[in-house]
Amino acid sequence: MSKPREPSKAGSKLAAPNGPGSAERFNEENATYTVASATPDLDTGLQAIRDTVKTLKPVPGVYRMLDTRGDVLYVGKARVLKNRVANYTQPKGQPQRLLRMISQTRRMEIVTTNSEAEALLLEAQLIKRFRPPFNVLLRDDKSFPFILLRTEHDFPRIMKHRGARRAKGNYYGPFASAGSVNTTINALQKLFLLRSCTDSFFSRRDRPCLLYQIKRCSAPCVDRISKDDYAELTRQAKDFLGGKSGAVQADLEKQMAKAAEDLDFETAAILRDRLRAATFIQGSQAINASGVGDADVFALASKGGQIAVQAFFIRGGQNWGHRAFFPSHTKDVEEDQVLANVLAQFYEEVPPPRTILVDRKLPEQALIEEAFAAAAEHKVDISIPQRGDRRSLMKQAQRNAKEALDRRLAERGTKAKTLRELAEFLELPEVPQRVEVYDNSHIQGSKAVGGMIVAGPEGFIKNQYRKFNIKSAQTDDDFGMMREVMQRRFARAMKDDPDRETSGDKAVWPDLVLIDGGKGQMSSVRDTLEELGIEDVPLIAIAKGPGHGREGREVFHFPDGREKMLPTNSPVLFQLQLWRDEVHRYAIGAHRAKRSRAITASPLDEIPGVGPARKRALLLHFGTASKVRAASLEDLQRAPGVSAGVAQTVYDYYHAGG
Repeated sequence: MSKPREPSKAGSKLAAPNGPGSAERFNEENATYTVASATPDLDTGLQAIRDTVKTLKPVPGVYRMLDTRGDVLYVGKARVLKNRVANYTQPKGQPQRLLRMISQTRRMEIVTTNSEAEALLLEAQLIKRFRPPFNVLLRDDKSFPFILLRTEHDFPRIMKHRGARRAKGNYYGPFASAGSVNTTINALQKLFLLRSCTDSFFSRRDRPCLLYQIKRCSAPCVDRISKDDYAELTRQAKDFLGGKSGAVQADLEKQMAKAAEDLDFETAAILRDRLRAATFIQGSQAINASGVGDADVFALASKGGQIAVQAFFIRGGQNWGHRAFFPSHTKDVEEDQVLANVLAQFYEEVPPPRTILVDRKLPEQALIEEAFAAAAEHKVDISIPQRGDRRSLMKQAQRNAKEALDRRLAERGTKAKTLRELAEFLELPEVPQRVEVYDNSHIQGSKAVGGMIVAGPEGFIKNQYRKFNIKSAQTDDDFGMMREVMQRRFARAMKDDPDRETSGDKAVWPDLVLIDGGKGQMSSVRDTLEELGIEDVPLIAIAKGPGHGREGREVFHFPDGREKMLPTNSPVLFQLQLWRDEVHRYAIGAHRAKRSRAITASPLDEIPGVGPARKRALLLHFGTASKVRAASLEDLQRAPGVSAGVAQTVYDYYHAGG
């Protein structure tokens, strides 16, 4: 799917302001002049926008509003850039949300495009990349899984796939979850007996693997099936996934009847099991999508200031799963605009089908269709179903959207209550919006790693997790390790945001620091922060109870030496345990990864200027790294693939000073 990419040079230059307190800076990457100012008020923001308008032309493009730190506040597209940006210079009548945005704006960056449709696609790309606080955001931005039938091999492989679609083959999806893909692949293996192993595993086999024994593979690796017969199974799989499941089932039924008539009961039993797999795939679909073909269905529900968008994915008349989205930053945004923004961001990576069904008229619907068609390279129709199967499916999507939103509000109400009680128990001034949890992992001080996870009211913020490779404390001194982690973390925070102005998703400073440990860890952290001049970050250490007994007897240590405990059935305790267990998992995972890399490392890796190919040549010639070290210069020079210069570098590394 072709998409517009941000040009290396934008189509306009932004003039610097003439007022005091501002500075002009040239951005070589985008060939734009940007305006920087430190005064956080509406007039300064308006002036920066007015100076930008003076240099704009009446062409389509995308604009970005940035604050003093250079963070993107908002990404917008326009058919006529000059007119659209000029609208922001008239504060009268603007909603409060936009006034806040304008007051924080200190510079703008412009990218011109060939058309408004191209600008819409680029806008979705940039929103996904920068996640600006004043744009509607599709919170669930995980990539969706597909089924891939790889066709570059004589015996195609069926597999789960995520990410860029570079491999040669047929892609089927998207599926709503990895679980739904795995279940479907398992059933497809029983139905069509296609291999799922890698090409290298396939080429090494001299006897069938377990999948053949449990009747989930036809074992082409050891010639248990001919190339032509396997090609027929592949064709049937493509027909089934492409919407011709009825024809495939009818063909299997005929083959089974003929096998039974010929008294070939073993073949008939195999075909019977394959038919059951086909029935399972179709019967496991809770949504009746027959007669719909290929379509995605979107319905929106709103309540209490919150919005849910329910999506059904239909391919070949089969339901391939459904997902509820809960977009953020939707306050003061019309519901139809929210749905349009959700679609633009959703299809930024997922290829749009030919039909998209929605429950309301979208703003600029024709433009969205044009942009999607350009990206997908086929016509895309967005419509509101009025009757028949499509209307019934839309009603079901609307009902699911309302139910998903009700569940979400109920969960948020319960979680909000828990967080309020947590703030009260930990004596915090308000409910924490950013919680950082820390733990260390090592084996007798070796390969030590510190882990930091971040959580908020909506759950874990995994893109802000961080690991710290311990540098100065390489012993089993847990306290020293924690001091190093805290010093590095908060020295960086003081550098990045000394005034603690950044809030929301991009906050630098935590509202609560939770430490996995007891009094010693608490003292280390408290003293380290005091040395940095930080005394107002709430600290709590969570330690196992007396005797290191079962969970539920945790002791919470406060900076002033006080200790508290919670009832074993307390929701607040469960929440704190959840955070503690997550940082424990993350730190151990980082430590194991570091240890695994060390196991496979070679002493030759430390020689500067010697690449992997030369290291491999040396090991192949000498056998071990110790023999390389003991070799004379002449022996090193005789090694195949090793030049005189490389030989000298290796020899000098091991014999420096001697």
